Amino acid sequence: MKQAETEKLDMNIVASIEKDLRYIAGIIKQKGREMLSNYTITPPQFVALQWLREDGDMTIGELSNKMYLAFSTTTDLVDRMEKNSHVMRVKDPKDRRVVRIHLLEEGERIIDEVIKKRQDYLEDILKNFTSEEIQLLHGNMNKLHHEMRGK
Repeated sequence: MKQAETEKLDMNIVASIEKDLRYIAGIIKQKGREMLSNYTITPPQFVALQWLREDGDMTIGELSNKMYLAFSTTTDLVDRMEKNSHVMRVKDPKDRRVVRIHLLEEGERIIDEVIKKRQDYLEDILKNFTSEEIQLLHGNMNKLHHEMRGK
């Protein structure tokens, strides 16, 4: 039976979960920034590379919308990433007037390395959990993510 059918959620628990998630996100963000300090890339550039990897080539306007940045800010971001051979601008084969941002091998390499370091960090933290706790955490995180994406 779902929680809503049995009883009202305890708002103290909801507040505590929200706070824990916020703190966890902050720690992950800080650790990620520390990891990026060894690369010629800024945190916003890393986010842009991740979007390009997940969604494929896109225009600067599309990338701006995904990152909630101004078009001009995203243009500057792409200029710097292009200069460092992380991305390149390519003309859309279906419409030569449209320019798309394409992720290059160097950008892929950085993403792979940083994500691996993040996973290693999480693996180290999870050493203090039992395998049952890890499975439960995994299932609940997946469910929470699914519910949030649905709303």
